[in-house]
Formats: sequence, structure tokens, C-alpha cells
Amino acid sequence: MTRSAPFSFEQHCDAIGYAAEQLCNAAASAGLEAAVPTCPEWSVRDLLAHLGMVHRWARAHVTGDRAAQEVTTVLATEAEGQGVVDPVTWLRDGAGALVVALHDAPADLQAFVFLKDAPSPRDFWARRQCHETTVHAVDALSAALGRLPTAQEAARVGVSPALALDGIDELLTGFLPRRSSRLRYERPLRLAVRPADADLMWTVEVGEEPPVTTRHTSSSAADADATFSGTSAQLYLGLWNRGDELVADDAEVIRRWREAVQVSWS
Repeated sequence: MTRSAPFSFEQHCDAIGYAAEQLCNAAASAGLEAAVPTCPEWSVRDLLAHLGMVHRWARAHVTGDRAAQEVTTVLATEAEGQGVVDPVTWLRDGAGALVVALHDAPADLQAFVFLKDAPSPRDFWARRQCHETTVHAVDALSAALGRLPTAQEAARVGVSPALALDGIDELLTGFLPRRSSRLRYERPLRLAVRPADADLMWTVEVGEEPPVTTRHTSSSAADADATFSGTSAQLYLGLWNRGDELVADDAEVIRRWREAVQVSWS
């Protein structure tokens, strides 16, 4: 499967730092006990504890710290984030340590990866944490706004067209084809994801087995049974269930997507 123009390792690392800083700013503005509209079960404190845990867990994989990868350690780390006096600084410190570890890692790093069609481990962890951090920065922005942000507003936390295309690609080619993916359909369905601002699109074959995603240029794509469209940023937010500007020509398909495509930290 041909890759789209890459978002580089350095861009991923820069985006982690930028999104983490913007998340911290939005969290401070919203307040620790504010609700997070994009994650209705969470407060801002919960968000900070979760992401700070994920950053430390990811760093453990990059550095080869096996003890810090253990589930008991991970749970203790999240509890630490819930209990610290200043979780904003705790989040910032963890993000900074992750970026340092990524820059210190060799290009041929040997480490665990967990997505289909994954790049090499160092690049995988930079990419995964870029989008983990950016999506959660959108969550913090939603807490500060008191509602779902628009794509234009999400640009404040780093959702650029190039980053959005990269994140859509990771979701569609990395997460969706996994055996654990819950997106299924009783009859074969071809779903197209078509950004309005790029010569790139994806088709997702959905049925009773894990979805199969194919990248295309806009001019080479096959017909589809349903299409998700919008700008790259609108699609990024919509496909990650963080925005409502995505346009779907089949309401049932988007409903099924929102129910089935829920990404967890691991």
C-alpha cells in the first residue's frame, strides 16, 4: 500500500511538544474539575492523568524500561497523576521527557509496536504520541470552550492540514484493520474518506471481518457505497469522534462509526 507524503519524525516530535503545551494552557483555562465535552466521562484532571500516564508508558517502550511497561506500574502512574498537586506541570514534564527520549533513540530502535502497517518503532512511537497528544489537546480545548471545537478552532492546538492527513491515515490504516477493531457490517460496504483539500483519499472495505483500507489519489479511487467528506481537519476531528463538521452521505454509517471506533490507550 503506497504511503502518503510523510509527516516526518521531527514534525511528529515537534507536534507532541506543541500540542502538550497547548493542552496545558487549555487545561489551566478550563480548571481541573471542568467537564470534557469530547470525553463526557472525564474531568480535566482525568484527562491530564490519562495522557501523562500514556506519555510515560510510551517513553518506557522507547527507552526499553520494562518495569515501567508493566500494567501495575501503568496503573500506579495514572493514580499518581490523579493525586499530584499540579497535574498540569506533571503532564508537561512527562511530555518533555518523552520527546527527549525519542530524540535520543537510534533510528533503528527495536521496540514493541501495535498497529497494522506501522513504520519503524522509533517513527511509530513519535507518530502515535503525536496524535495521542493532539487529540487530547482537542479534548482540553473542548473543556475550555464548553463544547466540541470547530476545525478552525482546533488549529490552535496544532491540527494543521498536514497533521490531520497523517492522523487520518494512522487511524484508517493502523487502527481499523486490527483484529480488535469493532467496525463491522452485516453486508459488504465500501466507505470512502475524501478530504476536500488534498489529492489523497482512502477506501475502507467493511464487512464481517476486520476492515481493509486502501490509499488512493482522488482521481484513482473506486466507487463507494458511502462517503465521509470535509476538509482534512474536519475529517480528523470527526473520525476521531472529536468534531461534528464531518459530512456523511449515509447517516447510519456515521452512527455505526461513532459507536464502533473508540480507540483506547494501548
